[in-house]
Amino acid sequence: MLTTTELGAISIFSTLSETALTDLSRGTADIHLNAGEYVVNEGDEPALYVVLSGAFDVLKVVDGIERKIGLRAVGKILGEVPLIYGTQFQSSARASEPSRIIKLDARTYYAAAAESPELAKAVGDLARERIGGLQGIATEQRKPRVVLAGKRWDEACLNVRRFLARNQITFDWLEPDDPELAERWGGPLPAVDDCPVVRLVEGTTLVRPQPRELAQLLGLQTTPFRLEYDTVIIGGGPAGLAAAVYGASEGLRTVVVEREAPGGQAETSSRIENYLGFPSGISGDELANRALRQALRLGAEILVSRSIVRIDPVERAIYLDGDEVVKARTVIIASGVSWRRLDIDDFDRLIGKGIYYGAARSEASMTHGLDVHLIGAGNSAGQAAMFFANHARTVTLLVRGDSLEKSMSQYLIGQIRNKSNIKVALGCEVTAVHGDGNLTAIDIRDRNDDSVRREDCGGLFVFIGADAETGWLPPQIVRDAHGYVRTGVDLVKGDEWQEERDPYLLETSVPGIFACGDVRSGPVKRVASAVGEGSMAIAFVHQHLQDNPA
Repeated sequence: MLTTTELGAISIFSTLSETALTDLSRGTADIHLNAGEYVVNEGDEPALYVVLSGAFDVLKVVDGIERKIGLRAVGKILGEVPLIYGTQFQSSARASEPSRIIKLDARTYYAAAAESPELAKAVGDLARERIGGLQGIATEQRKPRVVLAGKRWDEACLNVRRFLARNQITFDWLEPDDPELAERWGGPLPAVDDCPVVRLVEGTTLVRPQPRELAQLLGLQTTPFRLEYDTVIIGGGPAGLAAAVYGASEGLRTVVVEREAPGGQAETSSRIENYLGFPSGISGDELANRALRQALRLGAEILVSRSIVRIDPVERAIYLDGDEVVKARTVIIASGVSWRRLDIDDFDRLIGKGIYYGAARSEASMTHGLDVHLIGAGNSAGQAAMFFANHARTVTLLVRGDSLEKSMSQYLIGQIRNKSNIKVALGCEVTAVHGDGNLTAIDIRDRNDDSVRREDCGGLFVFIGADAETGWLPPQIVRDAHGYVRTGVDLVKGDEWQEERDPYLLETSVPGIFACGDVRSGPVKRVASAVGEGSMAIAFVHQHLQDNPA
């Protein structure tokens, strides 16, 4: 604990009385940091930090890139903006050399400020100065990292847009005949037949880029750094990212293999309003982005645009596409599920051309002023309906059943009923889709009287449930009749566990291989339960490693 003499020697506290300094010393943390350790993270609660020795960099993630926006040396403070404006930290800070700092929580600071108007004025003046700098960063015009030229209804262009959006890469998308393309492209214009074409900010141009090629050029990790890991996590959804956060934070050599982009199906949720700790709700992509940054900061590796070809459960070998192999002391299967497909004539022909499975926030711009339809009655459909209602002229929710109450949370039902441009059509199903180059209309059958009507449709989004894609798993990993991975007590009941000890709750039929999240056989398919299972899986990984030392 710092003495009153040490605190009084700090210029910003020099006006405090001996009594105030004594109170201050009781609520002050004396923190020693090594180079590279974080002082504070973006989103932390308000507090005041003072540098006693060393220095730290102030950092902010802008367009997916961590930028240094300031430096705090001896005698300087950090935290004045959150304290004065009542916000969370809008930036992070990391020690650039071995450092010693002190931390005052908000309550301790406010008590000291009440004692010394000079302290309050100094911190307030500094906050007003610094908020101007943050506003400058927020308003400065930044070039996108990628310019994309592609046709609106080209599925390949849609796939590139989704890949960039889901990996938090800022981009401009222009159609080949857009009059602004010549000005914004910055080089020889692409041929229409070559589209989609991307041009990176440094000038590299790619024609019909493949995800891994694009990922590598954008600096995303696609290749593992090691040959062996304590745990390999298959899938980067909420369960996989939670496992990555807990595994890396507890010192395990951790890698996540994700075939597309971190976030899983939750990343496409426009709003999750019943997730603990976010009273105003949070979008799926923001939740995924925060979890990704957290996992990376703690030391996990996240491979994107990579798929698992097969697993050798005996050798614990993970075979990646591209003929790469990594060894794993344990494996966590968190590969999630894929949207169930609709079997309607011409449906597949119009995928990406007005018909979509799920809904990403990046697709909102394509619905402006249009009449769109959503198929489904679950929370995902309800969240998407609320989101698209802010962009489309009308949103029609097509429901096969006779009510929403059987499958949708009550809070969403209430919101939908209060939204004037959302219609709910109960007892209805799509029987046909129409359009040449893109979707223009759909046929809807009313199951109550078997009548069929045709409605103009500027976008059809499908949320009819999901299936586990686990056919690539080895036969030694037991699955249920629907393809979901069986774990724990279910294996014992089915006489599918061959070891003397009981299986851990999330352990598959192969010891040391675990499953969590939506891919696991069980009735609960929620973001919160996936996150909980991902963190629990790491506890079982530790137990397995303890029982089976290398």
